[in-house]
Amino acid sequence: MAKRKPRRPKAPKLKAPTSDYSDAEGNVLSLRGSLTAATRTRYAATLAGAEQSAASTIEDSSQRALELLFEHLAVRWVIAGAPIERQRDLLARLRMASRAERAWVRETLRRHCAECFPEVKVP
Repeated sequence: MAKRKPRRPKAPKLKAPTSDYSDAEGNVLSLRGSLTAATRTRYAATLAGAEQSAASTIEDSSQRALELLFEHLAVRWVIAGAPIERQRDLLARLRMASRAERAWVRETLRRHCAECFPEVKVP
């Protein structure tokens, strides 16, 4: 019988730090403190498409850019005490958010990016 090699303990996965932002109603949005180079490049290309598009698609392109940024940064969103943590659910909740909620998310992303990623401009 062959000898088995002893198992090495797995190194713990590194997790990016998160920042929590609260609105006036007590809802909390947790955003990741890291953004990969590939995601930054993809976001810049999406945003550049928004700036070069025809007037009718500028809103659609900037909305896609905002959703891309939200999808990569949002970790958790607690609304009325109910936490949402799955990426698919977070994006779905953003898409069905009210105008006021979307404005708050946009401003929160702007503030977060200004603090953590000054080169990333949020539409």
